[in-house]
Amino acid sequence: MTDFSKRSTSEVLDDHLQCRMAGKIEEDLERNYAPDVVVMTPKGVKKGHDAVRTFNKMLREHVPHDYVFPIKSTDGRFAFIEWRAREPGRSVEDGADSFVIENGQIVFQSIHYSLQETMPG
Repeated sequence: MTDFSKRSTSEVLDDHLQCRMAGKIEEDLERNYAPDVVVMTPKGVKKGHDAVRTFNKMLREHVPHDYVFPIKSTDGRFAFIEWRAREPGRSVEDGADSFVIENGQIVFQSIHYSLQETMPG
């Protein structure tokens, strides 16, 4: 069994993003999220893996699936990503997530984005 607790903040962040891009939410939860993770969004504060599942489902339903990450940065236990997602008819131009990572697991995540409906091109 792999000891994920020794990973750096960058390693956890990269693994999290790879799992999400591959649609592997359960693998992401198992490897990268503390069981009592706190997730904050404009919709409220929720805790635990079920909160992550709920927000992931909401994101998958509302946000295009073609992501780019123009900014990924870490400092100690803190991480930040800026992201965009686009498809014909809708896009997110201002996605931003912040993380606190301790002992190889995400213990806090904040999520913000604005969905923009556009005319098909």
